Amino acid sequence: MSNSFTPPSKITIASRESLLAMWQANFIRDRLRELYPQTEIDILGMTTQGDQILDISLSKIGGKGLFIKELEQALADGRADIAVHSMKDVPMNMPPGFMLAAITEREDPRDAFVSNQYAQLDELPAGSIIGTSSLRRESQLRARFPHLQVQPLRGNVQTRLRKLDEGQFAAIILAAAGLKRLGLTYRITALLEPEISLPAVGQGALGIECRDDRPDLALLMQPLHHAETTYCVAAERAMSRILGGSCQVPLGGFAEITDGVLTLRGFVANPDGTNMISDELSGKPEAGTTLGQQLAQSLKARGADKILAALAQPHD
Repeated sequence: MSNSFTPPSKITIASRESLLAMWQANFIRDRLRELYPQTEIDILGMTTQGDQILDISLSKIGGKGLFIKELEQALADGRADIAVHSMKDVPMNMPPGFMLAAITEREDPRDAFVSNQYAQLDELPAGSIIGTSSLRRESQLRARFPHLQVQPLRGNVQTRLRKLDEGQFAAIILAAAGLKRLGLTYRITALLEPEISLPAVGQGALGIECRDDRPDLALLMQPLHHAETTYCVAAERAMSRILGGSCQVPLGGFAEITDGVLTLRGFVANPDGTNMISDELSGKPEAGTTLGQQLAQSLKARGADKILAALAQPHD
C-alpha cells in the first residue's frame, strides 16, 4: 500500500446478532485492528427478518436474502461501512449500489453429521428423523437414504443442537465451518465428504460487503482477500446464478483447486431426491466464472431445466 493511503479513523461493521454472525464480525474486526491499529473498529449488531421468522422454512419466506437486507440498509444510510456475511447467504445477484470488497480464506466447506447415538450417517436405522433446514441437504439425503425421515430444522446453531439433545432428532446436518468457528468442533460426529453431501455455494467463506461508491474500503479490505477461495466461490456462484439458485432450488456447487486446476462439481435435484442431475468441469482457476456458466448449461441440457421449471410452478 502506498504511503499516501491513510486508513479512516473509524470503521463500523454491520452484523447479525447470532453468535455465529458475531463471531464472524469479531474475526474480521480483529484482523482489521491488526492491520490498522490507529483505526477504531466497532460492530453494529442487528436483528434481521431472517432471524425473527423461525417457524417457517427459509425457502417459503424469501430465502437467504432475508438475513442481509437490514445490513445493507445500514450501509446505504451510513450507519455502517462494511457488512460481514457467510458467502452462502449472499444472494447470487448483488443489489445495485453494493459490492463485495473481499472474500476471505475458506474454512472447512463440508457438511457435518451430528448425532448423540450414531457414529455415521449410514448407521441410522430406517425411520430415523434427521433434521436440516436446507433443500440441498434434504434432496441428497433422500436420494441416498430414502429410508430416513428428513424434517425441517430452523434456528441458530445452538437452537439446532438443543433440539437434537432434547431427542427431537436422531441426527442433524450442519455446516462444519459454523461449528468450528463457534468452538463446537467436538460436536461433529463425522464430516460428510462432498461425494455424500455436496456443499452449498460459498459454504465456509466469508464475504465483506460495502457500497460500490467506496473504493477506499475495497482497498482497505484487500489484505483479507483470498484469491484461491475467490476463484472457487466465483465459479460456484456463476453456476448458481444461471440455475436461479435460491433456497427454493435444491442445488449444490463446490469448487476446489488442486495442482493449479479448478474442479467444479454441481447438482440440481427435486426436493425428494428422486431425480438428481450432477456433473463436473475442470479448468484454469481464473476461468472459474466461465466454468460455472458452462456447468450450469450442461446441467440444464441434461435435464436440470425440467426440474427447475417444475419447481417454478406455484404450489398450494
